[in-house]
Amino acid sequence: MTAQAAPAALEVRGVHKAYGAQRVLDGVDLTVPPGQVTVILGPSGSGKSTLLRVINHLERPDAGHVILGGELIGVRRHGDRLKELGERAILRQRSRIGFVFQNFNLFPHLTVLENVAAAPVATGQLGRREAQEQARGLLDRVGLADRAGAYPRQLSGGQQQRVAIARALALRPGIVLFDEPTSALDPELVGEVLSVIKGLATGGTTLVVVTHEIGFAREVADHVVFLDGGRIVEQGPPAVVLDHPRHPRTKEFLSRVL
Repeated sequence: MTAQAAPAALEVRGVHKAYGAQRVLDGVDLTVPPGQVTVILGPSGSGKSTLLRVINHLERPDAGHVILGGELIGVRRHGDRLKELGERAILRQRSRIGFVFQNFNLFPHLTVLENVAAAPVATGQLGRREAQEQARGLLDRVGLADRAGAYPRQLSGGQQQRVAIARALALRPGIVLFDEPTSALDPELVGEVLSVIKGLATGGTTLVVVTHEIGFAREVADHVVFLDGGRIVEQGPPAVVLDHPRHPRTKEFLSRVL
């Protein structure tokens, strides 16, 4: 008997998305294996953030579909058609997908500990005491155990983003999406956030990271995707895409950022 390949953590199949006449995603196909780090590069307006939002159904694709761990996201099959799920079912699915935004999106009226513990309590996954115990462990993991009682306004941008990463992990997601997690940070704070993401990568967490940090992509990514005009124009191992790009648009982009 031959061993079957492990199912993909994430599959994006033929995804299209437009806003009016503006085509943002144009037939995107992407497969992310379990435990791997996929880095998405591309110029501003290429569709990177929209792709992440489609993956966790914050944006509904006009065509195509997303599969996470073998389950369709945001829709179910109804004969030969796909029918939108109800909001409760979508929220349940979304809890399996960690999302770290550019601008932290922490609750300003909650402490760091409360921010991290909130989602497991709200979803009924954990009781308050268990959620806070888990939150303390996650804060220790991102190097902020001593700031559990602080409020977001009392933290640096880098610390706030590390709290946001801990919060994204609190529901024990199958995959974590990062939407340019260092773009809102001062340069001296970038390293502390990338260090936490590297730790997740070495720990086997499945990650999809939109970033302009080419050094991070070269060091951590298993797979690099270059998106331009809503299409994947080149993808492969970082040693190929970053050091020996074949597509003219990839070459042009890298020549500007390296």
